[in-house]
Amino acid sequence: MEWLPIAIVIALAMGFNYTNGFHDSANAIATSVSTRALTPRVALVMAAVANLLGAFFGKKVADTVGKGIIAAPHGTAGLVLVSAALLGAIGWNLLTWWYGLPSSSSHALIGGLGGAALAAGATVKWAGIWSKVVIPMVVSPILAIIGGYIVMTAILWLFRRAHPGRVTRGFRYAQTISAAAMAFGHGLQDAAKSAGVVVLALTVGGYYAGSGVPLWVLLMSAVVISLGTYAGGWRIMRTLGRRIIHLDPPQGFAAETTAAAILYIAGLAYGAPISTTHTISSAIMGVGSTKRLSAVRWGVAGNIVGAWILTFPGAGLVAAVCFWVLHVAF
Repeated sequence: MEWLPIAIVIALAMGFNYTNGFHDSANAIATSVSTRALTPRVALVMAAVANLLGAFFGKKVADTVGKGIIAAPHGTAGLVLVSAALLGAIGWNLLTWWYGLPSSSSHALIGGLGGAALAAGATVKWAGIWSKVVIPMVVSPILAIIGGYIVMTAILWLFRRAHPGRVTRGFRYAQTISAAAMAFGHGLQDAAKSAGVVVLALTVGGYYAGSGVPLWVLLMSAVVISLGTYAGGWRIMRTLGRRIIHLDPPQGFAAETTAAAILYIAGLAYGAPISTTHTISSAIMGVGSTKRLSAVRWGVAGNIVGAWILTFPGAGLVAAVCFWVLHVAF
């Protein structure tokens, strides 16, 4: 039964991956569903397929999560640490999902890793967290707000003399592409993060000594996050699609295009595990502010930002408690 501990950790990683899928599926499809560009079920199927494909392009992100956040001890202690980190992330995902808050699964995972590592007395790679997590966490929402405002302003100017009905119909079709692009970026970012944690567990458990991500790990992560995406995240979808601002198809297209572009640049060029939630939420705010600042429900946006701020310490604290419990038990 020597394989049992690593099997449990992998199962926990896939459990987190599944919650990530239904927690963050709203990121890809909320705008398309709220504008009636796609029906909810069609949107979920499309997002699941795009998530699956995007996962195979996230190697740099997987390397960052697997090697650039903590240095876990080898053996049983390392597996306990990773298990605690995953339990912390899963717990935070379920809590924020229950309240319909689109917090970041990515930052829940990283906060869980950090909290469990501190509780275990393991090394936390603060330089890597600063350069690959904190700076992108601050910069990506700012870029999304500015980018969303610019893209939407350009659309308004380019189609200022066009018939409103035809413009709306055209952007409903265009949103099929932009929503798929957003879902692809979600797979590139989030499925790769779960794959990185599995590689970390395999490494500390002594089951893997390579430098890349095994194909079976990436495939498993891709399939599970796609299943989670198909399960849907209706509570968070309502928050993103309706409560921040009422979106029309051109606005939805602008928000999704802006967010997808930022996800691609961060993941493919820099391997930065940024939050799909932060990015699309901020893009929606930027797009909505082109109408008028009061059109954005800033109170709801403030609650979302509050959840962002609490994610790192919240998930880290849950992970630390889980580590202490598991450490006593094992």
